[in-house]
Amino acid sequence: MDLRIPYFWTSTINNWKHLLQEDSYKDIIIQSLQWLVNNKMIAVYGFTIMPNHVHLIWEQLQMNGKEYPKNSFQKFTAHKFQKSLRSRNPCLIELFKHQIIDRNFLFWQRDPLASKIIGRDLAIQKLDYIHHNPLQIHWKLVTDPVKYKYSSAYYYETGIDEFNILTHYMDRF
Repeated sequence: MDLRIPYFWTSTINNWKHLLQEDSYKDIIIQSLQWLVNNKMIAVYGFTIMPNHVHLIWEQLQMNGKEYPKNSFQKFTAHKFQKSLRSRNPCLIELFKHQIIDRNFLFWQRDPLASKIIGRDLAIQKLDYIHHNPLQIHWKLVTDPVKYKYSSAYYYETGIDEFNILTHYMDRF
């Protein structure tokens, strides 16, 4: 992913585990996004946090030292997931144990999907997709996208950004 180019980005929990089922784990994702937005490293145009994956329409604005914001996001959330699991559910942490050179646990699958958003029409199409993701038959998390708390649908319906992380897509496209 390049800086200053908006992307539709999907990152999935390793082995499609439903780690993000609990709101406390979704809140970790929100905390990371808030920090990156507040430090002007990213702009978030849309999002939804599902039980086992995250969809974002975002733009990396600047590096976090030598690290891309997407890497900071995944590193921070993985560290917080590990800390939370150790204290709240130590049995579950074993599902994420992984023996690779630079880490003992792997929470995010490698190589998230990243596709450039070129133009307003594609941004609208991707926003519609992510806002309706919680309604899909295999999820059935809500019956109205605006009622799903961990999504930007409420913001686009009401103008209220509950998490203070969003930039309206029309300000970019």
